Amino acid sequence: MKLSTFKFNLPQDLIAQHPVANRDESRLMVVHRKTGEIEHKIFKDILQYFDENDTFIFNDTQVFPARLFGNKEKTGAKIEVFLLRELNEELRLWDVLVDPARKIRIGNKLYFGEDDSMVAEVIDNTTSRGRTLRFLYDGPHDEFKSSLYVLGEVPLPDYITRPVEPEDTERYQTIFAKHEGAVMAPAAGLHFSRELMKRLEIKGCEFAFITVHSGLGNFRDIDVEDLTKHKMDSEQVIIDSEVVKIVNQAKDKNRQVCAVGASVLRATEATVTTGGHLKEFDGWTNKFIFPPYDFSVATSIITNFHLPFSSMLMQAAAFGGFDLIMDASKQAVAEKYRFGAYGDAMLII
Repeated sequence: MKLSTFKFNLPQDLIAQHPVANRDESRLMVVHRKTGEIEHKIFKDILQYFDENDTFIFNDTQVFPARLFGNKEKTGAKIEVFLLRELNEELRLWDVLVDPARKIRIGNKLYFGEDDSMVAEVIDNTTSRGRTLRFLYDGPHDEFKSSLYVLGEVPLPDYITRPVEPEDTERYQTIFAKHEGAVMAPAAGLHFSRELMKRLEIKGCEFAFITVHSGLGNFRDIDVEDLTKHKMDSEQVIIDSEVVKIVNQAKDKNRQVCAVGASVLRATEATVTTGGHLKEFDGWTNKFIFPPYDFSVATSIITNFHLPFSSMLMQAAAFGGFDLIMDASKQAVAEKYRFGAYGDAMLII
């Protein structure tokens, strides 16, 4: 598979800049893998496609306010810092991206907040993802974390070009977000409302929650034509024994197992046994899925409409079939579906 084969024309005005008013009322395209049939629905219509003991796997990661804006010492140059992950709690070390990177050197101090209340020092310039900062803060860790997050803002994807607004604090987060650590929301999960979850529960559907701390690797440009040479960033994955029990029971009963989102689909495929069952896992994966690929766990997936050349589009095409999903993407453009994290959804079944 070549990068160039994942090209289609996507008008900028179809990249959603805001969420719909109600989570479960975005549009839903239903793509039937066996027949090639495509249906046009509303998201809450997914109730029609699932029955008792069918199982949904959700990602319960929680997005944190990872984007900071500060100034460089002496010059006062504006610097954007993107927090990726905390490396050492005691030493206040964080793995970060900085922009513009060329202006930052080891030993530079960066100041954040209107009164420069937070100071960080660059201590490493050579990590694969950018820089390591040490925040100079003497108080308790919880107090430090709270202060840091007050300064941060919701890390919306770059293709959302408007400023961050108050609604983003709630809407760029799933209703079941629980474990902090993501810098990217599991977008397919954003469509689920409490009402819809309750209706699925009443219908007898089972829910399993894994944790995948989604990173910026999903948004990085793929810069190689030969996809076998692309390397994904690693993401932390936690799958516990309760999830394994729920999912494997569904598989043994030949029930549907629906992976809600690209992060869930990738994580389950990275932690599967040779017999096609899910297993417990607490670690990291950099699995990159593109066509052709044989899936072992999920029988259906819910995903958003992804941008051309993106790794998430490639994964959807691997699951639904390249020709069918590329055709569905082009139909979505013609039908003016909304693309991106705040966009509409696709059920591939």
